[in-house]
Amino acid sequence: MSEPVALPAFKDNYIWCLRQENKALVVDPGDPQVVLDYMQAEQLQLDMILVTHHHWDHVDGIAQLQQRYPKARVILPATEQEKILARGEAVRHGDCIDWHQYQFQVMAVPGHTLGHLAYYCQPWLFCGDTLFNAGCGRLFEGTAEQMWQSLSSLMALPADTWLFPTHEYTLANLEFALWADPLNTALQPYLVKCQQLRAQNQATLPTLLSDQLRINPYLRAVDPALQQHWQQANALELFSFFRQRKDQW
Repeated sequence: MSEPVALPAFKDNYIWCLRQENKALVVDPGDPQVVLDYMQAEQLQLDMILVTHHHWDHVDGIAQLQQRYPKARVILPATEQEKILARGEAVRHGDCIDWHQYQFQVMAVPGHTLGHLAYYCQPWLFCGDTLFNAGCGRLFEGTAEQMWQSLSSLMALPADTWLFPTHEYTLANLEFALWADPLNTALQPYLVKCQQLRAQNQATLPTLLSDQLRINPYLRAVDPALQQHWQQANALELFSFFRQRKDQW
């Protein structure tokens, strides 16, 4: 089983690419040239595109890739397909997508956008802009309650799940986490590790769900001691508090 490869795009995006022999799948190809260059360099044929949500930096490359690879299947969120200028197959929560020997379970994770999807193929989760390393997506369309429910569904996955978000926001997220969760002794060593990776121009992704449960302040909103520290009544209230403060950070 080959591991997904990060194709850096724009300032801080990653387009994830999974290969099966000479075939390739990509997730959220906002920049077509990055994908075309990789396909050519690795002598691959693109035959599937997974889309998590409609934002331009995740979808703007699809039309050009369809011109080059007209037989490639494009999997789109059903409730956002009208916002995406590409043809494809609309999917919803609970659907399954087969790609060679892999099967992806479609998960609805509204919050960042209302129709945001994640794709789970154990042990991998392609989660778009819902869950980041030490962070989570902004609430552009959904509510805090929707995002918390989405994050809770991801927290219920096996702890050894590898998360593949689409942005390199980790160091900034950890700066906020140190403020939000000041007594968490796991944060400083994790920050040093991530700083070393970035100093070598390496990605801080993917990341294990088990690590996120230890260091991500949004997921740690379930901790009663942290709720008490910030005088919030429950996990949803603490999550909402953290999300609002991060928006102003």
